[in-house]
Order: sequence, then structure tokens, then C-alpha cells
Amino acid sequence: MSVDVQRRRMLCASTGIALCAALGAGLSARAEEKVIRVSARKFVFTPSEIALKKGEPVVFEFTTQDVFMGFNLPEFKTRSDIVPGKVMRMPLTPDRAGTFTFLCDVFCGDGHESMSGKIVVT
Repeated sequence: MSVDVQRRRMLCASTGIALCAALGAGLSARAEEKVIRVSARKFVFTPSEIALKKGEPVVFEFTTQDVFMGFNLPEFKTRSDIVPGKVMRMPLTPDRAGTFTFLCDVFCGDGHESMSGKIVVT
């Protein structure tokens, strides 16, 4: 076998190994994403206080067994519907520190106006 053929095979093999390693790193990063599970029911979010770190991406997973609701985080201009029986996902990467109020923005009955919580970003 010539030296050129051996070099090409080595180059192909090392490129394949590097590509597999990069793909594996991407998959493990996705598998390790921080998930914040929030359940909504008349007239409360659980948890009602959520601690996050500035710059750390998270994915909220909202569920409810009650009625159609909403999650609104006005300071970050983000919201999500919360549909009974479904898991609704919403990504967020906080870009500033502070305490921010979230609320239900879909009328869900008497008591709706008190359905809120806070996110503390450090």
C-alpha cells in the first residue's frame, strides 16, 4: 500500500472520529439541558418561585389538568400557552439579574388575578 493511500485512510479515519465526538458532545449537551417543570392549576403555579442563573439556558415544561391557561414573563417578552393534558415547552436564557414576576395571562376564573409567581435570576 502506498504512503498516499495510508495518509488518506488516516485522514478519513481521524475526520470520522472527530465528527462522531462533536456529534456526541452536542447530543450530551441537549440531554443535560436544565428543565424547570411548572404545573398550573386554578389559581396557582407550582413552584411559585424559581431560581435561575444569568446566562444559563433553561427549558420550562408547563402542565395543567384544569383549564387552558397562560404563562407570561413580561420583562423577558416571553409567554406560553398551557394546554390541559399536554406538556408545553418554552426555552429561556435570562440575560439580566433581578426578581421578575410571571403571571397567568388567560382568564381562568375567579381568583385568576392572584395567579402569579417570581423568578429570581442571580
